[in-house]
Amino acid sequence: MRKNKFENERKKVLVTGGGGFLGSHLCEKLLNENCEVICLDNFYTGSKQNIFHLTKNPYFEVLRHDVCFPMYLEVDEIYNLACPASPIHYQEDPVQTVKTSVHGAINVLGLAKRLNAKIFQASTSEVYGDPFVHPQKEEYFGNVNPIGIRACYDESKRCAETLFFDYHRQYNVFIKVCRIFNTYGPRMHPQDGRVVSNFIVQALKNEDITVYGQGKQTRSFCYVDDLIDGFRKLMDSNDSITGPINLGNPIEFTIIELANLIMKLTSSKSKIIFKDLPQDDPKQRKPDISKAKKLLNWEPKVHLEEGLFKTIEYFDSLLSKENDLKVNL
Repeated sequence: MRKNKFENERKKVLVTGGGGFLGSHLCEKLLNENCEVICLDNFYTGSKQNIFHLTKNPYFEVLRHDVCFPMYLEVDEIYNLACPASPIHYQEDPVQTVKTSVHGAINVLGLAKRLNAKIFQASTSEVYGDPFVHPQKEEYFGNVNPIGIRACYDESKRCAETLFFDYHRQYNVFIKVCRIFNTYGPRMHPQDGRVVSNFIVQALKNEDITVYGQGKQTRSFCYVDDLIDGFRKLMDSNDSITGPINLGNPIEFTIIELANLIMKLTSSKSKIIFKDLPQDDPKQRKPDISKAKKLLNWEPKVHLEEGLFKTIEYFDSLLSKENDLKVNL
């Protein structure tokens, strides 16, 4: 493993997409581990509110920048989390989504190559598409529609993985690639269109809970603290462990089970309504995390009900602040 040039210096870490849901939790974790952190974000989907509590830390720096353009920094490690991750956001500007994943990967890999820095790619379970193999192992090549409305995200993330491994093979760049399965927790965007945030906000407002299809499609839900712990274990693992490695919770739930559980936890008066399933929406999604267990000694610890309770508290507080603001106006 490589070491800092000066043993007594704090490790300097760049987190692209550091103002986002996952990025903000990662920045916080790194600061708690006595790292110096540069948070780079163009705040297209990230929020300054996610990192506001970190700004008083003298070892935290925020840089407004788009990864589609080169960056000139001096760091020891790089985490590349920059990209809209919810269908609503990445389908709003699909061309820019592709650019963020592909041009962004080229730029951060170029930086890592110049600095001889270790670099982490936050890939996604979406590389498996609507899978024919269940649960999904890293060796599965996936079933992705290359011209569908989700392809801007799915295929650009697949291309980013290609770039990471080609930079590793051609230039000996030290890479770490993880594939993230459904993750939830505080700081999720309330209008990001993802199922957990959608259901919680609808339940807290006693609005109809929108379930697509018959709700029989399955997902596995990983609490954010567990995922960030997986990030850190992968990044700190031996250089020979490049990935890709699945990070997610292998316990599977149907969407209708999730809706009923959230209604129970919020004591909601909402009713469930059903709408047509979106194009290319996966029917099943569950990670095989055998590699993460074996190579990283990692597996999720937070049960769904416990994690949902913390997430509901966050959204309840967020909605209360919005209501207070409306009253004061």
